[in-house]
Amino acid sequence: MKKKHLPQDKSSLENFTREVIYVKNEDGKYETELSTGWETKTVALENAWDEINRRTEEAKQECLDGKISPIGYYLELRLMDLPVLAGYTGFFKWQIKRHMKPNVFAKLSDKKLQRYAEAFDITINELKNFNPS
Repeated sequence: MKKKHLPQDKSSLENFTREVIYVKNEDGKYETELSTGWETKTVALENAWDEINRRTEEAKQECLDGKISPIGYYLELRLMDLPVLAGYTGFFKWQIKRHMKPNVFAKLSDKKLQRYAEAFDITINELKNFNPS
């Protein structure tokens, strides 16, 4: 992309950060330049955040309905997946799936819950007494 064509579109991140883009200068050599945003990228990011919010709300409702344990909700809220949570907690993925069942979750020891609480950056009490705002 040529330097004169570098997008400087408005975005929700424009006051927060700018992106470094490689562009060609007048001599045809590559250099870096800052961009405030690109409309196409902004739309894609907004769509991604909409999907994240939808999944989080769905997990919250499933937890409130007793279909999944709070682990499932916090997994979505903290933008984790099973391999990431397994890495933080030391549990196997199959164990985490099992712990997402409310009847299994209710029997977990405080020691195991502490590992989840630390991974989600919450207290054991918040994990046990699910009360999303």
